[in-house]
Amino acid sequence: MAGEPLVLIVEDEPAQREVLAYNIRAEGYAVISAGAGDEALVMARETPPDVIVLDWMLPNVSGIEVCRQLKAADETRKIPVIMLSARSEEVDRVRGLETGADDYVVKPYSVAELLARLRTQLRRTRPAAVGEHLTFEDILLDMEEHRVYRNGQQVSLGPTEFRLLTAFMERPGRVWSREQLLDRVWGRDIYVDSRTVDVHVGRLRKALKTASSDTDPIRTVRGAGYALG
Repeated sequence: MAGEPLVLIVEDEPAQREVLAYNIRAEGYAVISAGAGDEALVMARETPPDVIVLDWMLPNVSGIEVCRQLKAADETRKIPVIMLSARSEEVDRVRGLETGADDYVVKPYSVAELLARLRTQLRRTRPAAVGEHLTFEDILLDMEEHRVYRNGQQVSLGPTEFRLLTAFMERPGRVWSREQLLDRVWGRDIYVDSRTVDVHVGRLRKALKTASSDTDPIRTVRGAGYALG
C-alpha cells in the first residue's frame, strides 16, 4: 500500500530483526532494516523513515551514538527514535532519553507493548496512519470514514487525491517536492512521472473549491513543489 508509514529497524541479531519486521508489517507498516549503526545512519538520510526502532547494543557504532548523530542532523532530528535495551537501570534509561531517544523500551518486552509505543510516536508524525481526524482551517479529513469536508460540505475525492491531501494535512506548511510526494503517495517502488503529481494536485485543487469555499489552500512554491497553507 502506497503511503503507509515507514519504520526503520536497527538490530544486529538477524532472528530478532525478522521477528520485529514481521510484527510491524502485520500492523500495515512498511519496514526497512539495518544490522549496524553506520548502515542505519546512511539509510535514515537516504530514505527518511517515520519512526526508528533502535537497539542500544550494536557493533562498531552503538545505538546511543547513532541516536546522538540522528538528533544532531537537521534532516533526521525530527524522526522519533524508540531505543531498545537490556539495560533496565534508571541511569541507563535517563542516558538514552538525554541522548535524544523519544522512548525507551527494556528487553525483554512484549511485541504488543512495542507496537503500542510505535503507534504513540506515529500519532505525532503520521496521525492519519492511526485513524486520527485531521483539520486545517475549514478542511476536515476523516480517516476512519475516508471522507473529506470543507466548511461542512462533503468533498468528493479519488483515492490518489485523498492520499495526497492526507500528506499535505499531516504536515501543514511543509513544502513537498514532487519526488517526495511520489514516494509518500504512490510508493517508493513504483515509477510514476513527476508530472503526474501536477495533474493530481490540479484535480485536488478543483475538488476543494466548493461553492462555500472557493479559495485555493494549496500553494505552489516555484522550483520546490507544493505546500498546504
